[in-house]
Amino acid sequence: MSRDFVFGVDLDGVCGDYTAAFRQVVAEERGVAPESLPVERSWDFSEWGIDSAEEFDRLHRIAVMERRIFRDMPAFPGASEALWRLSDAGVWIRIITHRLFTNWGHATAVADTVAWLDTNGIPYRDICFLGAKPEVEADCYVDDAAHNVVALREAGNHVIVFDAPYNQGLEGPRARTWEEVEAHVRARAAETGHELLEPAEATVAGRQRLERHLGPRP
Repeated sequence: MSRDFVFGVDLDGVCGDYTAAFRQVVAEERGVAPESLPVERSWDFSEWGIDSAEEFDRLHRIAVMERRIFRDMPAFPGASEALWRLSDAGVWIRIITHRLFTNWGHATAVADTVAWLDTNGIPYRDICFLGAKPEVEADCYVDDAAHNVVALREAGNHVIVFDAPYNQGLEGPRARTWEEVEAHVRARAAETGHELLEPAEATVAGRQRLERHLGPRP
């Protein structure tokens, strides 16, 4: 099969730690210690006392427009390395994210997203900003949001669940680390008849990529 294997990758809660970044903003807005807001939280943040969609929207807008969390949130360990190995093996990385949520903040969200990807060394061939993820073609997806996983699977897609407290009711395949994501993607590519470079070959491809940009390495 000659066509590239396309891997659709979510950002918030998958590549970047949205909970940690948003937790800091909410704590500062309320004048409380971040530790008072549990990391083990539901999708709607009810454990943090966010009791309405309007309150979430207000805090999210502050987080995005004033605190710039899309530019500064911490990346999950291993995300960059695993995605580079997959990219070097021949996987087409397609970023798919619903970050155009805040009205009049699209320019900031897009610019901060691209800056974050560059700063954290996340490889990608293209990027899609939209909420209806089944409208994007990919051979495999990774996502943390239950509603996205369900919608993608109902449309016949293969989805890896990136483990989070709020998605425990979903069936697997499930990944708790980016090394597990990488293994699932390789297995899915093999199932669908796509030939990827083996890890050792991908390592050579990665070294050649670095040398093209940085010069020969010792």
